[in-house]
Amino acid sequence: MTYLLFIIGLVLLIKGADFFVDGSSKIARGLQVPPLLVGLTIVAFGTSSPEATVSIIAALDGTAGVALGNVIGSNIFNITLVVGITALLNPLKVESETIRKEIPFTLLGSIVLLVVVADTFLQGFQADALTRSDGIILLLIFSIFLYYIFEVAKNSRGNTNDMEVRTEAPKWGKNILFTIGGLAAIIFGGELVVSSATEIAISFGMTETLVGLTIVAVGTSLPELITSITAALKKESDIALGNIVGSNIFNIFFVLGTASTISPLAFEGKLFVDLILMIILTFVLLVFSRTNYRVGKMEGLFLALVYIGYMIFIIIRN
Repeated sequence: MTYLLFIIGLVLLIKGADFFVDGSSKIARGLQVPPLLVGLTIVAFGTSSPEATVSIIAALDGTAGVALGNVIGSNIFNITLVVGITALLNPLKVESETIRKEIPFTLLGSIVLLVVVADTFLQGFQADALTRSDGIILLLIFSIFLYYIFEVAKNSRGNTNDMEVRTEAPKWGKNILFTIGGLAAIIFGGELVVSSATEIAISFGMTETLVGLTIVAVGTSLPELITSITAALKKESDIALGNIVGSNIFNIFFVLGTASTISPLAFEGKLFVDLILMIILTFVLLVFSRTNYRVGKMEGLFLALVYIGYMIFIIIRN
């Protein structure tokens, strides 16, 4: 029964995110919001909502390993397998703004997270943790990011006249219903995933952190994978990469910021390896993106293989 509840929870998370993204994206486009901004905000927030729900519920339940492992595991999954598979299907073009600002902001977020959790090394505390004050810092930085993207939106509005002609009038009632219904499914599905995943972990002798890094991280990242692959096949690279980068920014600053503000999260020592790997992989993505302003098929293959190797490593480590 636990496995069935876990699968039902995942289905609700994925389909809920799908409805949320579909409804909110159409509302945004009806309001003449540029595609890259849609990717960085609405689509990124929608596809990150499973991680947000799972991590916040896990924080409330006192399962810090699931909350932290979910975010770090999801970000690694996004950078490696999501970018990798998407680039293999159709090489990703990268806008200069994404290279100069969004990806470096993701890298900054990963480094900030490393600094705020390294309490024993930097401040001489007895245990590493993501405290409430750390969470407030992350949320303040997130507010700066929101200010930046809304400035981008304001400056881009003058360039959307051609899109205005091509965009048909949105069905507001249907889109609002999709958005609210999707959000409800995400919240209920998240509750099912956390409770059932914790039970599965205990029954198999797995740690909460391992479950967060693997089963929960992959499950909650499926919306990013599906959304980015769909966008790549439609040759909308700006939405595909904007979704991935935006999701990682949301995961670090908003998801962990909110979760740790609600309830401080103890940081397990072995997670430092995963966090440092996340920083390295974000830097690798930046380097790949600067190569002819695209992530090609060879880079995509490399990233996908890195994820397979990472999965083998953490399973052996447990």
